[in-house]
Amino acid sequence: MTFGGFIKEKRTEKGINLRKLAELVNIAPAYLSDIEKGKRNSPSAEKMDRIAEVLGLSKDEIEVMRDLAANDRPNNVAPDISEYVTSNESVRVALRKARALNLSNQDWIKIIEEMEKAGNKK
Repeated sequence: MTFGGFIKEKRTEKGINLRKLAELVNIAPAYLSDIEKGKRNSPSAEKMDRIAEVLGLSKDEIEVMRDLAANDRPNNVAPDISEYVTSNESVRVALRKARALNLSNQDWIKIIEEMEKAGNKK
């Protein structure tokens, strides 16, 4: 699925027409139409946050939306992740170390499980 396809699907599920969503997000209807058709890249992180709010997206749906937005642009990551990585030196060091060690998907699953355990202790 594409970012635009996802937005269109969620918009139609909520019974919101394209013009109304564009108005509520404060973007041009033509721009939103182009996004939904895959003719334009996803909007700014702020506009995506507003889309999520208007459409009442769940946390999981917001993450999917952000990942799809990142897929719209080559060599890009979801805006929320990019923000976190660029604002935290330890994260950058950890990611470079992981790349140097060529961690597998299974290694990452173990790391995620450990993070979740640590988060549950708080």
